[in-house]
Amino acid sequence: MKKNKILTIVMIILIALTLVGVIAIVVVNQFNQPAIASDEASIEQIISVSYETEQIVTNLKSNDFIRVSFFIQLDSDDSLKELEKRDFQVNHLILHTLSEKTASELEGREGMEELEKELKTEINQLLSVGEVVRVYTTSWVIQ
Repeated sequence: MKKNKILTIVMIILIALTLVGVIAIVVVNQFNQPAIASDEASIEQIISVSYETEQIVTNLKSNDFIRVSFFIQLDSDDSLKELEKRDFQVNHLILHTLSEKTASELEGREGMEELEKELKTEINQLLSVGEVVRVYTTSWVIQ
């Protein structure tokens, strides 16, 4: 009878220690994970839903020419698939937008950012599924 009580107490202690160990491992793993804000996507997520344009060379309204390419980040796989199907329309839209700009309008950071915002708005009008999150300029030469 006394042996049963001791055996029961030993079993309870072993189970309690195991439970404490498991909880400790879970807590340590939670604190060791990198802190990523839920609003910020990882680079892998961004790349997986992004479309890269070919390099585009065209004349500007000011008779200068521009060589440019863009990386277009979308909000979902479905919107990426649609954009890939509409790539000719996106290229057309980019060419028309650039043909209306002068070199002075595109000068500096402000000019580049303004073009990116304008392209984002216009490409969003093309899409029936999802939307463009951001347009990144990946190459840029004006002559």
